[in-house]
Amino acid sequence: MTKKTGIMICGHGSRDTGAVREFESLAKGMKERLPEYQVDSGFLEFAKPTIRTGLENLKNNGIERILAVPAMLFAAGHVKNDIPWELNNFAAENPDIEMSCGRDLSIDFKLLKAASERIEEAEKSADSDVPRAETLLMVVGRGTNDPDANSSISKITRMLWEGMGFGWAETCYSGVAHPRVDEGLDRVARMGFRRIIVFPYFLFTGILVNRIYDQSDEIAARWPDVEFIKASYLNDHPLVLDCMAERAREIFTGDNSMNCLLCKYREQVIGYEDDKGVAQAGHHHHVSGIGTDDDHGHDHGHDHGHGHGTADTKAPKKAAT
Repeated sequence: MTKKTGIMICGHGSRDTGAVREFESLAKGMKERLPEYQVDSGFLEFAKPTIRTGLENLKNNGIERILAVPAMLFAAGHVKNDIPWELNNFAAENPDIEMSCGRDLSIDFKLLKAASERIEEAEKSADSDVPRAETLLMVVGRGTNDPDANSSISKITRMLWEGMGFGWAETCYSGVAHPRVDEGLDRVARMGFRRIIVFPYFLFTGILVNRIYDQSDEIAARWPDVEFIKASYLNDHPLVLDCMAERAREIFTGDNSMNCLLCKYREQVIGYEDDKGVAQAGHHHHVSGIGTDDDHGHDHGHDHGHGHGTADTKAPKKAAT
């Protein structure tokens, strides 16, 4: 007899209500792409419903097998530790429910195509026509203290650079990893390109994306002879939804393994040797389900690193300019 199966979409969560609405739009798109399953969703931090609430909803609707899909681009601390911790706790309390977890969205041709379309949209909205050979692409990642996840952003940058034919491309990060956005943009502005496209490789809006755009404006004001264009993040692009639905279906075929070869929790990665074998644990209890800024009427000012270890990676020496 086939078990009644449900899909659980696990989101990061945000204090920003816009980010919450965009995630809800993505969850709705998943329901449309996977009509044969009951689909629920929840957040790891801040926003409601929480992941636990979504799991309980599936249980109360008679679901016997749950396929959890992280709505996250790369496998850092949230995907490797926080979400599995939530799922494992629920599984331990509900042994009659079969639990499986999919992998992160990772580097995927669908996402690269979606990224290229967001960049093309930004080019078309510009007031002037600048050849790509005279354009620098700056791809901005979230930043974690997982070097494997950070290096994935660099690979995304390289593939977009070569595939789209830009004159140059660089990578920077909104936090935790280096170079940061302001430092990275100030450096590339000196390189002599007529245009710089700032592309946040993020799924949703939020405090970090807004900060990226604000910092881009600040650097642009310092370099009036360079045209700065702000591209949109991925959001609920149809190809993002297709990729996420594919991650759910992969669980059935056993193709849901993450990139474990360079995982700092499995091997002694240079500079992170002490992280090998660290116990899996959740780190967001203090902010789980506490609400968005609109719920409290103010900004919590909460900003933290994502992943194990310190809130910042080792900062390299500033490049000569």
